[in-house]
Formats: sequence, C-alpha cells, structure tokens
Amino acid sequence: MARLYTSNVSIGYGERLIVKDLSVEIPDKKITTIIGPNGCGKSTLLKATTRIIPHQSGSVILDGENISKENTKKLAKKMAILPQTPEGAGGLTVGELVSYGRFPYQKGFGRLTKQDIEVIDWALEVTGIKDFKFRPVDALSGGQRQRVWIAMALAQETEIIFLDEPTTYLDMAHQLEVLELLQKLNAEQGRTIVMVLHDLNQAARFADYIIALKDGEIVKAGSCEEVMTPSVLRKVFQIDAEIGRDPRTNKPMCITYNLIKGEERNEEASIPAPIAAYANS
Repeated sequence: MARLYTSNVSIGYGERLIVKDLSVEIPDKKITTIIGPNGCGKSTLLKATTRIIPHQSGSVILDGENISKENTKKLAKKMAILPQTPEGAGGLTVGELVSYGRFPYQKGFGRLTKQDIEVIDWALEVTGIKDFKFRPVDALSGGQRQRVWIAMALAQETEIIFLDEPTTYLDMAHQLEVLELLQKLNAEQGRTIVMVLHDLNQAARFADYIIALKDGEIVKAGSCEEVMTPSVLRKVFQIDAEIGRDPRTNKPMCITYNLIKGEERNEEASIPAPIAAYANS
C-alpha cells in the first residue's frame, strides 16, 4: 500500500462535483504527473489531496491517517504544495517569502534558527535565485517569481511536493531547469513529486507514473508507456496522436496530432462520461 492514496473521493464546489468517487495511489519516491484537458479536475484533485479544499466524500490517507484529522503543522512537515497562481507576496523580499517555508518548524516567537537560514539559502541556491535574496518579489519577472515560490516549497523540506503547473510563465530553458531540479530532488533525496503538466512530452519525459483525467475520472493511470498511447490520448483529449520515441530518453513522445472532427467526435461527446469511459476501456 502506498503512503498516500485517495479512496472514493468526490470533490466539488457547491453542488457541482468536479471529481467523482476517485481512488488513486501515489507511488512513493517517484515522479507522478497528472494530465488532462482544462476543467477536468487536475488542480481540484491536488488541492483536496493537500487539504487546501475539503472533499465531499471519501478519504485521503497519508501514512495510515486521514489527512482531514491531521495536525496542520505535522501535515505541513510531510507535504508542500505550489499552487497554480500563488498570491500574497506583496511587499516581501525573496528571502522573506522563501522563509515562510520554515513555518512548520518554528516555535515560540517564530525566529529563524541557524538551520532555518541554511535551508533557505540552499533553496535559493538550487533554484538559481540566491542573488535576488534581498530584492522585492514584486520587482521580479514572472519566471523569476515562479522560481521563488518553488524555493519556498523546497524550504519546507517535505517528503512529498505537489506542484500545479510549475513551468507556467517560464521559457523553454527555465522550464527544463525546473523539471531537472525536481528530477534531481527525486533521484538524490527520494522526494515524492506530484505535478500537473500540460505539456504531454514533458510529462512523459520526467514522470515515472502518469494519471490521465477526464471529467473528474481516471481514464488511465500507469507508466508512461501505458498512458502515452494513441487510444488513451484519443479518449482524454479527443486527438489523433502519432506516438514515437524520444531519441535522448527513449521515452514515448507525441510527435504530431490532429483534432478529431466530425461524427466520431460528436458521437463520443454525446455519450455520458462514465458510460463512454466504460465502453472504451
């Protein structure tokens, strides 16, 4: 049994369910990516799994305990999350924002210890923003700000890190830097990484395990080879994909694709999601 898993979780806003009776295990000390079309429940699943939002039914279990009953500081020492659109950095310097990652370890008046400062400096170093430590976050570019938020998540020193589209606002080089950093943290420190990615080839290149969602339900979960197939991508994204091999990693990659049009697309769209998933499984 995995350390972290959901059991028949349903999540929604008001009366509208986004994720329905979803059960999934997150592999320990691996990189998991979640893919799927906009609005399918990727971010909602991340938020509920990290207790940012509540779930209507079911349970999220970490180390045998239901996270809804877990002490907040204790939980924050086990998992960190970088939201899709982090907010609340107005007036703070880079170093001050990253220091917030040390909150679960602070006692008394919340003063930073020598160990806290060392961890903060390490997080700034590995994310390439050490020179910005005393600069206001508001003065940075979008890509630089994204790296500050990632540094804050790293400073939390958790065994599990969730990231919702961590490459947003970054150019291609910085996207690769961030993903390679997460891969290094996984390989060298055994961190469990769970992230939402829109780029299918990045998801396949860096993931050990992929969860493909559509309409709040899992279409397929498994290895890159099991998920990055024309049939799965057809069900999830309604595209006709050509799958090949990355010449550098030998991982599957989407070489090109066409949008499915006409009667075939309309027929699939007219079938209720649970029936369509069952019929095409």
